[in-house]
Amino acid sequence: MEEGIVGFTLLPVSAATSMVGMFVFLSLKRWWRFAAHRQVLGLRVPTPGAWTFLSGMCSAAIIGTTTLAYTLEGTSIVFMMLLMRGGVLVLAPIVDVLSRRHVRWPSWVALVLSFAAVLVASGKDARATMTWVAALDVGVYLLSYFIRLRAMSRLAKSQDKSLSIRYFVEEQMVATPFLVLVLGLVAVWGGAGPALDIREGFTGMFARGRLLEEMLVGLLSQGTGIFGGLILLDARENAFSVPVNRASSVLAGVVATLGLSLWLGLPGVGPREMLGAALVMVAMTVLAVPTVLAARRREAALKAALGP
Repeated sequence: MEEGIVGFTLLPVSAATSMVGMFVFLSLKRWWRFAAHRQVLGLRVPTPGAWTFLSGMCSAAIIGTTTLAYTLEGTSIVFMMLLMRGGVLVLAPIVDVLSRRHVRWPSWVALVLSFAAVLVASGKDARATMTWVAALDVGVYLLSYFIRLRAMSRLAKSQDKSLSIRYFVEEQMVATPFLVLVLGLVAVWGGAGPALDIREGFTGMFARGRLLEEMLVGLLSQGTGIFGGLILLDARENAFSVPVNRASSVLAGVVATLGLSLWLGLPGVGPREMLGAALVMVAMTVLAVPTVLAARRREAALKAALGP
């Protein structure tokens, strides 16, 4: 590519592809039956509840802000990644307390490490590298995650897997269609600025000559939404499931930035950002070790009970 694609221009194709990917995944898994259904013109139609509809709108905002975050000029991928991922890590135990869930000591240790990661990554020049668009993007992202985690804790984080799948299906059937609808309305009725970029995303999808790449962005984005969402719906507290969810994002962001630096000569990962990513990975380890040891103890106890 001789020049990049504006983030708002990238959204229409990527969002539409995410929507198709979501419908294909739910159909292949045959999970539509888990959703609530209503009779519409003699047909049983899957229908979201009030909380899952709200959560789906928040998920749509998360998809859009995540895509934009990695395309904004003046901020690095790793910097935005740490602000967004670290921010959600901070939200996790807060949501647990509000939901009256017990938070174990490893989760509190991971919270402190996450705070440290965000502070280290920000550094003294945070204001110089944080535009108002980037700040607004992060703010909408974190607010959406707060509402989404609260809804999950209230309805779906249970040992009953059918409840988790039902929530997942009802949320996903709202998220990407809502995002595509909003983008379409902005393209038709919006004025200048971002609205023009979004309109270009719809009208110039073939002229840009990067349709397959834009679709791939949407497909991979939906993949992170599927697997990440299922991790968040784990029955354990948010202070556990959220950091597990975030770990792969941190690694992916660092690796992607290094790859772009080596391959295309773009700015690489700075020492502050690398240290911040390292702190997040330490937080992941703190959370993972007790769970792994507990699983091994259960396995050993089972073997002992069964005998030689």
